[in-house]
Amino acid sequence: MTISYSRPYLYPKQLDAIFNDQRYSFIEASTKSGKTHGCIVWLVEQAIQGKRGQNYWWIAPVSSQAKIAYLRLKNSLRDFISQKLVKLNDTFLTIEFVFGGIIHFKSADKPDSLYGEDVYAAVIDEASRCKKDAWYAVRSTLTKTRGKIRIIGNVKGRLNWFYELARKAESGAPDMSYHKITAYDAVEAGVLDAAEIEDAKNNLPEAVFRELYEAEASESGSNPFGEDNIKACVREGLSTNVPVVFGVDVAKSIDYTVVVGLDYKCHVCYFDRFNNLPWDMTIQRILTAIDGAPALVDATGVGDPIVEALQKGSSYGSIEGFKFTRVNKQGLMQLLAVSIASQDVRIPDNPSFIYNELMTFEFEFTNFGVVYSAPTGYFDDCVMALALAIRKFQQPKSSWNFDKVNLYD
Repeated sequence: MTISYSRPYLYPKQLDAIFNDQRYSFIEASTKSGKTHGCIVWLVEQAIQGKRGQNYWWIAPVSSQAKIAYLRLKNSLRDFISQKLVKLNDTFLTIEFVFGGIIHFKSADKPDSLYGEDVYAAVIDEASRCKKDAWYAVRSTLTKTRGKIRIIGNVKGRLNWFYELARKAESGAPDMSYHKITAYDAVEAGVLDAAEIEDAKNNLPEAVFRELYEAEASESGSNPFGEDNIKACVREGLSTNVPVVFGVDVAKSIDYTVVVGLDYKCHVCYFDRFNNLPWDMTIQRILTAIDGAPALVDATGVGDPIVEALQKGSSYGSIEGFKFTRVNKQGLMQLLAVSIASQDVRIPDNPSFIYNELMTFEFEFTNFGVVYSAPTGYFDDCVMALALAIRKFQQPKSSWNFDKVNLYD
């Protein structure tokens, strides 16, 4: 059978990184730099040159990401589909070329399910977010076929198998090639807009920007604040000054209600953390703490009626609610990151809850943007309360009770 196929345009750095003779190619790349597109093209060419029934795999961290790649390829194969040269299975996410192999789009979430097949070529997408056991499983499927593999992703700290193997490839290990594609490479190739990259640089924490756009791992892994920056903000104990603003994160189920107060220097001078109290006692405890000072309170979910009750219980009218969304949470975390990087805020070494949560906090790049959260099994209530307090601190200071504030202590 004779078919007509023209390779889509790939810019030189894409081409060199993906279409090379090495069996293993490790590609650390900026977000939206074209690494996924280039590897889809590569895997298609591997499959159409294969024999009927041979397996070719696309592996993503979770099934929803695998489906995105499947739909991208499906939409690009309209001519093949109209000529009935491919068979599609939207349920199992497979694309079978009637004259070649079958491309399977799979999740790395359950590595044990990846064993058993013989695979003739594979791509591991977003490798820094895939489990190490998934890499072991995929590698085993290439044993009999000696198939090639392309391993691509954003940089996500240094403590992951992708980063370690990329360093091995970079040092010149046999059968391996290493490539880095930055946002500026993509701008030069016309794939990304320079103004958009500059906007990201101005609005994202430095550690986040360096990993997502410059493919440079930060010393602090995926911590958006930077461990050194956090340590530089630590002071001995709580400030003894009077609180001028408060941030309050309200407990949802198994987490904690946290109240953070800042003095006029933006130093933490009040801290309370508790859970498992009836709502009326929680409300009274918060009201007693803030004592009429301006406060920004988490009003998300169960926090909404709490804020209403706090506003009714305060005669000063200084309590404001803040409903978390993905977008405004990102802005709040960026504000906190800037405050920490510039050492505008001071946090106590004791109690150490704020410090510990800041050190374990992390970011992750998803299809919906940058997501900030505590790792599974950890809390971020102190981080949220501190960020809310800093946001309130940056609002007009006319609401401060200057009768209580000694600006010269």
